[in-house]
Amino acid sequence: MRYPWQYADWQRLAAHFERLPNAWLFTGPAGIGKSEFAAEVARALLCENRQPDHHACGQCQACHWFDAGNHPDYRHLTPLVEDEDDEGKEGKAARRKLPVIKIDGVREVIEFAHLSSHRGGLRVVVVEPAESLNPAAANALLKVLEEPPADVVFLLVADAPQRLLPTIKSRCRQFPLSAPAAGEALAWLQQQGMADAASELAFHGGMPVFEHDAELATVRQDFVQALTQIGMGSVLAAMEKLDRHKLPLAVPLSWLAKWLHDLAGLKLAGRVRYYPDMQPAMERLLPRLDLPQLMHCQRELDLLQPFGQHTLVTRLQLEALLMHYLKVFSGKN
Repeated sequence: MRYPWQYADWQRLAAHFERLPNAWLFTGPAGIGKSEFAAEVARALLCENRQPDHHACGQCQACHWFDAGNHPDYRHLTPLVEDEDDEGKEGKAARRKLPVIKIDGVREVIEFAHLSSHRGGLRVVVVEPAESLNPAAANALLKVLEEPPADVVFLLVADAPQRLLPTIKSRCRQFPLSAPAAGEALAWLQQQGMADAASELAFHGGMPVFEHDAELATVRQDFVQALTQIGMGSVLAAMEKLDRHKLPLAVPLSWLAKWLHDLAGLKLAGRVRYYPDMQPAMERLLPRLDLPQLMHCQRELDLLQPFGQHTLVTRLQLEALLMHYLKVFSGKN
């Protein structure tokens, strides 16, 4: 296995290899390695010389094809980016990009599922994230899950299984994957040579599988540091730095959302989750913090979330949002 915390999960799943269901649903928090686990299952199912522990051998022709990304009996269905416009000029100017799995992709998978196997074995389809299926695609997938072709295994991966159709979930054998213990996750990141692993792990909610960009992490630290200095000058300085990086709005929104979460957590429960290194600075802000204004700032942030992939008006949107943030400590409506 790629991740040490998945060994026990693999042993649980391997016990079912002799009597496979037509569909698995792998669930669990984002960042625990569900995609990699599903890929390992697919590789093993297609392997022509599976090992006693049911792992793929890594040596047969099927393994070579899979590792090269061109196994003829494997399909990986992931979202496309769909443009969705609101009506009117303002809606068109504020175009949103939503990642969805559309019905055309599901139809291609269904056609593939009804073909004969190239290697005389199983055919495997991975769908992830399954909750990104749009309604038409979800209903089309449901039909093939209700009457699955022989020797086809579907592997669905979902961060938010509650967003799936109940009927899709009922057609799959659900398999919750284990999240690593804090010490195990930290040790793994340190073994990867990640600088400041503890802070990065905390920022990602204790989930260790994430793309790390050292330069972006530095930008984030500068932005968060600016949030500790309550004043217009600090806001403008933060925006100047962000401008140089041309980030989509979603990136600083996520940083600010976690900061607001930690401020509320510290105020109400004395706990910080995402920025533990910044707790002393947060504590200095607490005497001035107005909780209703904090909630109002969070609501304003939520309104911007659908436009998170924008880069054109990031500065204006963020400046307006940070004005709401300053009111959290001003006592003004």
